[in-house]
Amino acid sequence: MLKEYLSSLDQQFESQDEPEQEWLQSLKLEAFNTLREIGFPVARKGNEKWKYTNVSPIVNNVFLLSKPKTVNIDEIKKQAPWSDDWYNIIFIDGFIDKNLSNFPDSGISISSLDLSKNGVGDLIDFSDDGFAALNSAFVSDGLILSIEESFDTNSVLNIIFYSSGTTLEFNNPRLHITAQEKSSSVIIESYVGGSNQTTFTNSVTEIELKASAKMIHYRLMSESNNTYNVGYGRVRLCDDSEFSSSSFFRGANIGRYDLNVLVDGERSHCDLKGLYVTSDEQHMDNFINIDHAQPNSSSNLFYKGILSGKSKAVFGGTVLVRKEAQKTFSVQSDKNLILSDQAEVDSKPALFIYADDVQCAHGATAGNIDEDSVFYMRSRGIDLETASKLLIFGFADEIISSVEEFELRNFIEQKFLQALPNYKFEF
Repeated sequence: MLKEYLSSLDQQFESQDEPEQEWLQSLKLEAFNTLREIGFPVARKGNEKWKYTNVSPIVNNVFLLSKPKTVNIDEIKKQAPWSDDWYNIIFIDGFIDKNLSNFPDSGISISSLDLSKNGVGDLIDFSDDGFAALNSAFVSDGLILSIEESFDTNSVLNIIFYSSGTTLEFNNPRLHITAQEKSSSVIIESYVGGSNQTTFTNSVTEIELKASAKMIHYRLMSESNNTYNVGYGRVRLCDDSEFSSSSFFRGANIGRYDLNVLVDGERSHCDLKGLYVTSDEQHMDNFINIDHAQPNSSSNLFYKGILSGKSKAVFGGTVLVRKEAQKTFSVQSDKNLILSDQAEVDSKPALFIYADDVQCAHGATAGNIDEDSVFYMRSRGIDLETASKLLIFGFADEIISSVEEFELRNFIEQKFLQALPNYKFEF
């Protein structure tokens, strides 16, 4: 099937005949040649980054490139976080819908991939990753944002990637954001929809924070049991910048988030939080890496998972502290609540420290709620099922409650309450 898929991609690549800028044509050709050379990460041996995630179900399907479509805005509002007070920018099956989107009129410059390179591709390396190469070779549409210091700090950019659910289609959206010096912004990046059809979203987001820039970033994936979603996030921090990102995942047959933050400035800080809820036979893979390349910086990595049914989660969290990065402070933690004997989590937090003046720690836990907590709630007159659900939600709420945007927090609470299994702790 892999040969058949690559053969199909060959034909689709050759059929791309729309006029494009030279830099974009060059990027696509280089990426496609790389894809033909390295293929997809289907082998378990010698494939550490994808060791615990079997992508054969993705490549065993022969997907066709998505095409622009029209979707009723009410359908999107049912599945995506929304506020009329936000700037809502909407992609449908990988293509931006300018008629449904509303853009800021000041403090930000916006262009599309066919108009400007503006750093696109500078932060992502597709030389050893087939899905990253696939995105660059078949990028469907993209947006380039430059956020200025004058941008309204109370504004929210809500970028929605909606999948209409057209069976056996794949889309490759691209997002590139530059937060200019001393700017402050809030970005929501959502991947929703999918219906009950087999679809594939393969996205790349590149974010660069210039000196003293601040960004609060939220990423949400909420699709269906039949969808596949692979996402790449590449972030670079300059001096005195702050990047705070919270990720929420609750739906996809196979979901993968590959996030890499390069802490390339002194006194810069990144705070990465995540919550994933898996059920049935869903598979969620978080591959999160922080690279400290400059001194006097800090990072916090804190992810939580709730697993039920026959689902599986993977957490690979790596913090690299280079020799030059003295006085780095870094903590990483992954905690998992396992509600089924058939659920499984593979957690591999790791520290690679080459500096000698640092404060770093890491840890991972997996288990069930302890008996004393259940007994305490039962002794207060709470029935077992309600007590169980409250304890499960309490485990998740440590991440959810950190969301500062009221409408978004309410949306996430509802989504995750709906996703929590009907479960009774029994000892």
